[in-house]
Amino acid sequence: MRTSPPRFRNLKKEIFFSLLLDAKNRLVREVKVSEGTLTNSLIHPREAFRDAIRESAAAIIFVHNHPSGDPEPSRDDIAVTERLKATGDIIGIRVLDHVIIGEGTYVSLREKGIL
Repeated sequence: MRTSPPRFRNLKKEIFFSLLLDAKNRLVREVKVSEGTLTNSLIHPREAFRDAIRESAAAIIFVHNHPSGDPEPSRDDIAVTERLKATGDIIGIRVLDHVIIGEGTYVSLREKGIL
């Protein structure tokens, strides 16, 4: 069974993070990109990649929570992921995954074949 990190449990708002990675996929830095509402987090590629560009990250993993507890990706989650992947392709930062954290579990968009 997949379990989500305890730090994402009981959050009342969606919070969107990026994990900046070096060329060997080692964590360089974790960045809180945005904090949304109970049901969504506004995210724009400009903000999502700002720190990755500054840190010269080679790759990035996006992570956000669903306060509802259901980690299944919404249509908006999928659309945002596609935009972020396209942006990463243009600027040369590989988007390795987008992980959605739910109550006690998570969903990897890479594992679902969306990325």
